[in-house]
Parts: sequence; structure tokens; C-alpha cells
Amino acid sequence: MNRIEEIEKKHLEQISAGKKITEFFPGDTIKVNVRIVEGKRQRVQAFEGVCIAKKSGGINSSFTVRKVSFGEGVERVFQLYSPNLDSIELIRSGKVRRAKLYYLRDRSGKSARINEKIKKKLGIDVAKEIEIKTADEEKKKEAIESSASSKDEQIDKVEAKKVEAKQEEKKEVKSEEKK
Repeated sequence: MNRIEEIEKKHLEQISAGKKITEFFPGDTIKVNVRIVEGKRQRVQAFEGVCIAKKSGGINSSFTVRKVSFGEGVERVFQLYSPNLDSIELIRSGKVRRAKLYYLRDRSGKSARINEKIKKKLGIDVAKEIEIKTADEEKKKEAIESSASSKDEQIDKVEAKKVEAKQEEKKEVKSEEKK
């Protein structure tokens, strides 16, 4: 490894230590939040589109995002480790068989669509969701049973109070009769 590559590697570690970089691939629909400085103000602007190319070159890594705005195709190249890059959000994963999707430039409408990639981990996640749902149902049943038992206890308390009230009335009536 030559000296330049070592320096780039150290600098890359420093940059990536403070930033979380989302993993995405060509064909994915992403939202790139970019910091824009206007005079003294600084704001974040979103650019949402399809990643059509990704170049990995260490600190010089970049990716191209394409979107259609008001009928015109707009492409923008972003540096992956740029300080002006606020965040990258993955909207949906696309199923493609190429690394560079430049053919999308010539297409419009339905032919420019990309199918969504279905992850294989879905079965495991669905199984976990089923376990969670059954656990929630069991908790609901227990809550209903406990609330039913607490309702029974409340009814018993009310009846006991009524009985006590009747007994007190009888005592009062008897004490009045004695007088």
C-alpha cells in the first residue's frame, strides 16, 4: 500500500466514525438530504430518486441519483463522504441485474420502472410477527380475565356494602322502636 492510500484510509476512518452511511445499491430508490448554504442560513434539501450508478473508490466514492421532475430527467452526482451530505434514506430496494442503469435515461413511463426486491429474511420476520401477535392475544385474554375477576370483586364489594347498609337500617329501626 503506498503512502497516499494510507492517508486516504486514515481520513476515511475519521469521516465515517462520526457518520452513519446507509447501505444501498443501484436500482434502489433513495432520498438524499443535502445541506445547502444560502448566505448565512443553512438548510437541508431532499433529492429523491433512483440510484443509477455507484462508484467505489475509497474516499472518492460517489453515486448518481436520477429523478424525473416536471417531465425532465434530472441526474445529480453526490460524493459519498461529502460534508454537505446530511443523510441518505432508503425508500425501497430495486431488483436489477446491472451495476450501471444508464439505460433508464432513454426510457420513460412504465418502461422506466424497477421492480421491488423482496428480501429473503421476510419469512423470519413474519414468523416473529406471528409470535408477537400470539403473545399480544394471550396478554389481552389475561387482561380480560383479570378485568372480569376484578369486576366480580367489585360487584361483590357493592353487594357487601348494600348488605351492610340494610343491616344498619335494621339496627336504626330497632333502636327507634325501643325508644
